[in-house]
Amino acid sequence: MGGFFGAVSRKNCKYDVFFGTDYHSHLGTKRGGLTFYDAEKGFQRQIHNIENTPFRTKFEADLEKMDGNMGLGCISDTDPQPLLVRSHLGMFAIATVGIINNAEELVEKTFSGPGYQFMAMSSGKVNSTELTAALINRCDNLVDGIRYAQAVIEGSCTIMILDKDGLIAARDKMGRLPIVIAQGEKGCCAAMESFACQKLGYQPCYNLGPGEIVRVTADGHTQLSAPGDKMKICAFLWSYYGYPNSNYEGVNVEVMRNRNGEIMAREEEKNGTMPDVDYVAGVPDSGLPHGIGYSNYSHKPFARPFVKYTPTWARSFMPSNQEVRNLVAEMKQIPVPELIEGKKLLLVDDSIVRGTQLRETVDFLYKSGAKEVHMRSACPPIMYGCKYLNFSSSKSEMELLTRKTIQNLEGNVGQQHLSEYADGTTPRGKSMLEAICQEMGFDSLGYQTLDGLLEAIGLDRDKVCTYCWTGEE
Repeated sequence: MGGFFGAVSRKNCKYDVFFGTDYHSHLGTKRGGLTFYDAEKGFQRQIHNIENTPFRTKFEADLEKMDGNMGLGCISDTDPQPLLVRSHLGMFAIATVGIINNAEELVEKTFSGPGYQFMAMSSGKVNSTELTAALINRCDNLVDGIRYAQAVIEGSCTIMILDKDGLIAARDKMGRLPIVIAQGEKGCCAAMESFACQKLGYQPCYNLGPGEIVRVTADGHTQLSAPGDKMKICAFLWSYYGYPNSNYEGVNVEVMRNRNGEIMAREEEKNGTMPDVDYVAGVPDSGLPHGIGYSNYSHKPFARPFVKYTPTWARSFMPSNQEVRNLVAEMKQIPVPELIEGKKLLLVDDSIVRGTQLRETVDFLYKSGAKEVHMRSACPPIMYGCKYLNFSSSKSEMELLTRKTIQNLEGNVGQQHLSEYADGTTPRGKSMLEAICQEMGFDSLGYQTLDGLLEAIGLDRDKVCTYCWTGEE
């Protein structure tokens, strides 16, 4: 996915932008970038590959050469950015987060004539941030350009721009990702993660609405374009992506995850499906609070039967090669034999997508002496690849554990009954759970229901994107 942080200050803000961007590192693993504007030095920019090295270690040396009272930094899972653009709208830096599903169509229809060119990435695709900038530049000003770009882009596009007058922040037209504005004694900042602002001494004061555009200066923010009426914020911000300290639409991530685990346990107790186990455990790291909530409600002890060794590999999916990712995930899991041998364990994970690493985890626990391993997913069965933020994106939806299992059970006929398979109380739903248990080695498997997840989030269900579970936009 990705994230960004920008600041405008009455003083040099390079360290605020540096640390603020670093606090978004959990949102992406491929590229990091910093851009500053100084009246004397002008625009300064640096981009680094961060796939095998943390963001901060890549930019510590660069930071000593950079200065500015205004800056923008981003973490990206796709394109190298921020980009510096020079056009009839002036000089500006731009960073985006999202996905453009109709990129090739936009290039062909809008920029097919003479005089247009785009730098191709190694994949042969166009840099989506460069394409967004080109769309913006078709208009007479930045605000109209942003509106135009977001209108023609199919997918999502959250934008931050740095020019000589400050920052412009534009939330995606459906509000799939958040942007918060925060005020401090020395200026203002804009970010996706609210805790990053607070840690740097800024107090969040305004959350952008869907499609809203604001100008941010050291003195505050000014609305440039009003928000729309419809919002579809991504539910996975709470389930998985978001950092525990952050709030989205007034709902804290850690609180939601604890509540979500409690609701799962409540429903299992009501339905009589709660297994008798020695310990409840969360799959580190984002599964831990869901597991704590489950444990608290069920009064079954919470434990950490295995921990991750993270000093050298902070995230198990950093390597680009799947085989290496699996190996790293296996090497990171360090057992606590006293909490595994002869024990019945219930694991709560934030989600189950392909199940590859989960299978390795279960095998690892059985090899370490576990008597039983029961699995719970803190969200419903994922039936569709995300087409808005690249979460659970796959070359084929048949890579998803659920869809692959359904295909094995009923072939193409089963793909016409996904809603039945998503409901664990139906015959089809039960057959899918049994098949996954057999394949993965679970003693039992349960998924959070969509109603339960939405109850935990606490927002109007019409304001939350649930496409990956329902296929409904």
